[in-house]
Amino acid sequence: MKGPLRTAILVPARLASARFPEKLLHPIKGKSLILHVAERIRDQGPEYPLVFAVDDPRLAREIESGGFEYLMTSKDHPSGTDRLAEANRTLKADYVINIQGDEPLVSRDQIIMLGNRVEGGADMATLATVIRKREDFADPNQVKVVLDQTGHALYFSRSSIPFFSAAGGNPDSNDLAPALCYRHLGMYAYKATFLEKLSNLPPTRLEQLERLEQLRVLENGHKIAVGITSDPSIGIDTLADAARFERQLP
Repeated sequence: MKGPLRTAILVPARLASARFPEKLLHPIKGKSLILHVAERIRDQGPEYPLVFAVDDPRLAREIESGGFEYLMTSKDHPSGTDRLAEANRTLKADYVINIQGDEPLVSRDQIIMLGNRVEGGADMATLATVIRKREDFADPNQVKVVLDQTGHALYFSRSSIPFFSAAGGNPDSNDLAPALCYRHLGMYAYKATFLEKLSNLPPTRLEQLERLEQLRVLENGHKIAVGITSDPSIGIDTLADAARFERQLP
């Protein structure tokens, strides 16, 4: 890519995965997960340059085989944010949209929403969707976020937040949608200057307790703009998730 970039999509791609080893190379209907994601992003956000920030030559070869671009990054990064920051020191985009390498259903509206938030002035943006089922609200693997009245994150947690007190009107039905409880989706966008600043901040206590890196931003007094999306999303964290995604393919 030649010349300065305004906004680019960067996908951090790490081969190691505790719950699903080498999941990005896992074949789904004859194609690796990472290539499903790459083709989806190219289809949904063709106006944005797309680059993968990878830590392993096997991922690099796989991405290159599909006609996509990559940058090699260190294997030693403790987080995807650090990997993004290293990659953007080479790419030099003014704004970075961060889609995860295991999100094969990312939509155009989600990509555009993220880009608009940071191009419109936010240092950092992410997405959330309304939680509808009580079992999802109780699931610690589904991260919840509560918002202020201006659409910025107040807190992220694996716990069920907000808590419904008796005075608060705990909904009786299984449908939580009217209560406006939100599930966080792990897609982000950053101003490049803020991404670099964030990569230099040490891990914080709440971040380590919850195992949620975005809490580092809030604990240091910064804001995260949150866009609300109704588009379906599926993150591939287990073999069962991969099988569920495969069943949705034609």
